[in-house]
Amino acid sequence: MSGDTLQTEFEFTLPQGYVDDDGTLHRDGVMRLATAADEILPLKDPRVRSNSAYLTVILLARVTTKLGTLSSVNPHVIENLFVSDLAYLQELYERVNEHGADAVETDCPECGEVFEVEVGSGASLTPMEAAEEPEIGLGMGNP
Repeated sequence: MSGDTLQTEFEFTLPQGYVDDDGTLHRDGVMRLATAADEILPLKDPRVRSNSAYLTVILLARVTTKLGTLSSVNPHVIENLFVSDLAYLQELYERVNEHGADAVETDCPECGEVFEVEVGSGASLTPMEAAEEPEIGLGMGNP
């Protein structure tokens, strides 16, 4: 992502996937950045007023713009996600809205250099300098 371009949509793949009423599995989707309205308007929803935990359902339904071949993503879809998928979407929401990218900071275990890794693909977001040829082996000292 260049400095003058704002990424507003983020593709994802759910760990388990949503199974619709016809038995179709939907795993690949798109989440957009949240707006202030996305966080404010659900607070007026009677379901949120009676159960504050429902805010997560409404919020994720608003910002998840695509899931598989579904025509829309609504609270019913979010309610019926497996818990691991709900947790995945919550974590994705926090990463993209707090950091502006689906990335986490990590450090190289060998040299200690700190860099960002895109969570969805594993691609480094920080250019890596040319290094020696990687060693190929089975690890743990085995050739």
